[in-house]
Amino acid sequence: MVVAVEYISKEESADAETAKHGVTGILAVQGAFAEHAAMLDKLGAQWKLLRAAEDFDDSIDRVILPGGESTTQGKLLRSTGLFEPIAAHIAAGKPVFGTCAGMILLAKRLENDDNVYFGALDATVRRNAYGRQLGSFASTADFGDIKDFPLVFIRGPFVSDVGADATIETEVDGRVVGLRQGNILATAFHPELTDDTRIHELFLSL
Repeated sequence: MVVAVEYISKEESADAETAKHGVTGILAVQGAFAEHAAMLDKLGAQWKLLRAAEDFDDSIDRVILPGGESTTQGKLLRSTGLFEPIAAHIAAGKPVFGTCAGMILLAKRLENDDNVYFGALDATVRRNAYGRQLGSFASTADFGDIKDFPLVFIRGPFVSDVGADATIETEVDGRVVGLRQGNILATAFHPELTDDTRIHELFLSL
């Protein structure tokens, strides 16, 4: 998926500023947030970028945590004041979708990192699990009831252990790369880098 140049400066979807609810907040402190915004525009869904605590208002019904560098995102979540409102959103059981680094931010446990961020997803995740040689690759697999979804991996994590509260949605070569836990979706791959909208549609239905 190629994102139009307009997304370099686009901060929200049409009418998001005046919306009272139904807006998806996309964490935009670092990483691939523009691609998620473009996907939501494709689906006609309202969104706004979350760059500082004041961006997280009462219109936000769901949150996307994009791919990027999880350690950097974790630090910026704290310095921007966004960690607390997003943590409260997740704790309230509201929908959240984490891709790649977003999966790491959501996990209760990290196999090769002492940090824990939101600690909501009952799983152990291994950062940069595929290493340099297999750092980026593509595959195809089912995601729950979604058949033959194109999977794009960019130096992604995978799940080394799944707790009782989480459900496996996707596996590739015996490795778990997609989970669901209530209103939490988490993928080690990047659905926003494809033209397939089905996982985002699932997220919007939560």
